[in-house]
Amino acid sequence: MSYKSVSLKDTISIENIFTIHYFEYMSDFSFAGESHDFWEFVFVDKGEIDIYMDTIHTRLKKREIAFHKPNEFHRLQATGSSAPNLVVISFSCDSPAMNFFKERILTVDDIGKSLLGDIIKEAKLLFNCRLDDPYLTEMTKKEEQPIGSEQLIRIQLEHFLLHLLRCSQHSNAPSFPKTMASKGSSEIFNRVLEYMENHLSSRLTIDQLCKENMVGRSQLQKIFQQKTGLGVIEYFSHMKIDAAKQMMRTDFMNFTQISESLGYSSIHYFSRQFKKITGMTPSEYVSSVKALAEN
Repeated sequence: MSYKSVSLKDTISIENIFTIHYFEYMSDFSFAGESHDFWEFVFVDKGEIDIYMDTIHTRLKKREIAFHKPNEFHRLQATGSSAPNLVVISFSCDSPAMNFFKERILTVDDIGKSLLGDIIKEAKLLFNCRLDDPYLTEMTKKEEQPIGSEQLIRIQLEHFLLHLLRCSQHSNAPSFPKTMASKGSSEIFNRVLEYMENHLSSRLTIDQLCKENMVGRSQLQKIFQQKTGLGVIEYFSHMKIDAAKQMMRTDFMNFTQISESLGYSSIHYFSRQFKKITGMTPSEYVSSVKALAEN
């Protein structure tokens, strides 16, 4: 038999990465602005942020993403009432398909958000620098890094951009069938996640989560372990601390008030949990964020 190869063409090809950031900003943060000869996008993971571009002045909300084309001046301004968490990635790409993203503001679905999460995780393994430094101009690589880390970041970023392109063309995009088990697991996970977000001030138990969301204990534990690598209650603890970090960055409440609003039995227990998860005390965390902003 005579075989003939098939040439595979790239729709989007990333040449270089300049920065990969995950920011936790104070509610009064302001970035004076810049322009550069490569692409950049800003994704709002939590909160809101005011964004200013050549032709667009708008407020980006949770799960929204804005693209800055090469040489476009752009700046950011926190709203004063929201302490935003942002993913900011800049890269070079000459693919014609990138024209679609010029002056675009899009909403990112669960698949897209998961891909961004994978990029951030891989960047922490690859680079020997803080991902929350807004004035970082060069990302240095670690001497020891997981095999294929650089390639994975490129592939994941290309996948993310291609996914956004396909989402914009629902009628033309092919559907990908999922198994019922996979679909069911995702629905349960999202349902429980929403329930936990609505009960951050409570002291939830696994039994309560199972009862309120009609799911078995072992099934729930398995789903969270597969999707997050954490147990259900452990993940809920991380959600509480993430909420606490946002509250701290608004300066509206002191640590005791934040502790009480999130249902902790005491400020001391809250402080222990905060340090266990973040590696810093609440005071050290606020000082760290403010120091970066004041640079």
